[in-house]
Amino acid sequence: MSSSEGAPESWISSFCSLMGHEFFAEVSEDFIEDDFNLTGLQSQVPMYKEALEMILDVEPEEDEEEEEEEEEEEDDDEVLGDDRPLGYRRAGDRRHARVASDLSVIESSAELLYGLIHQRYITSRPGIQQMLEKYEMQHFGVCPRVNCNGCKVLPVGRSDTPGQETVKLFCPGCMDIYTPPNSRFHSVDGAFFGTTFGCLFFMTFPDLYIDPMYESPLSIARNPSQPASRQPPATYESPTPEDQPIEINGVNTSNLVPGLGRRKIYDPKIYGFKVAEASRVGPRMKWLRSRPWNMFELDETVQHERALAVAEQRAQRDENDKDGDTEMNAGQSQETTIANRKKAPMRRRRRNPEEPAPSV
Repeated sequence: MSSSEGAPESWISSFCSLMGHEFFAEVSEDFIEDDFNLTGLQSQVPMYKEALEMILDVEPEEDEEEEEEEEEEEDDDEVLGDDRPLGYRRAGDRRHARVASDLSVIESSAELLYGLIHQRYITSRPGIQQMLEKYEMQHFGVCPRVNCNGCKVLPVGRSDTPGQETVKLFCPGCMDIYTPPNSRFHSVDGAFFGTTFGCLFFMTFPDLYIDPMYESPLSIARNPSQPASRQPPATYESPTPEDQPIEINGVNTSNLVPGLGRRKIYDPKIYGFKVAEASRVGPRMKWLRSRPWNMFELDETVQHERALAVAEQRAQRDENDKDGDTEMNAGQSQETTIANRKKAPMRRRRRNPEEPAPSV
């Protein structure tokens, strides 16, 4: 296979252009040639050297033994000439037959090695930038959940070990993962994307717009004159900047699971009446789809400051109550002493016989 310019296509470009490999980014050869980026992969990939040479389109080096065999073959050909015995096979032919049998093994090892390199590449600066371009062009598809309104998804893995699970699609609108709807992606290993890429991607681009990208088809069909826009539908409720923070922990509040919360949870109904949660067929565990209406509930700094303020107010109130009780006890003891004095019986004063009797 060759490109339009006539130059042969590289193994990496050929691999990424295969059907079912649309999620892969083309890893640069500079990244692969850096030994630091390949640390620990030699023990995970059989025929590591041959697989790496295949990825980089490097011709395998001929050993000294092979060169000696070729020289011996040339000497034998000169001696035998046309009088070769029946069934005679040159050592080179035998070697090529052996290489052809190993080619399929090397090919599978090269795919495994490239997938593990790809897992590391998409977490680097050039790799994550390349995945951003594919994300904005919607190469990975959209979330199949209705209330996410077409939120774009990212390919992720549930394990970093090859052979465990296939690739999944992570939706930032509902913070959930889904199986790709197209069956051609069901054979792609999830370890080739890893468990780190999804969250690291949105931490790297906190200002990325991930709100619902389109309205319902019925609303667009009713107004065919208006072009389709990425503005949120009328039923979408988002916190206003006046009473809600613009960002929390470096993330815009509009990007915090916009597919969850009010009017984003399916309510089963029968003849227009909502089914009670206590019913046998009622909704279960709706809290998994909940989203706080007040974004300050997610701000740990604000929550900590509020907790400190409440603790200080409580301590101040307890101190005031203690001072009031002390003053009250002091006042009560003084009043009690005066009352006890009033209740005490009057003692008669003894009259001195030498004193004259009081006149009547």
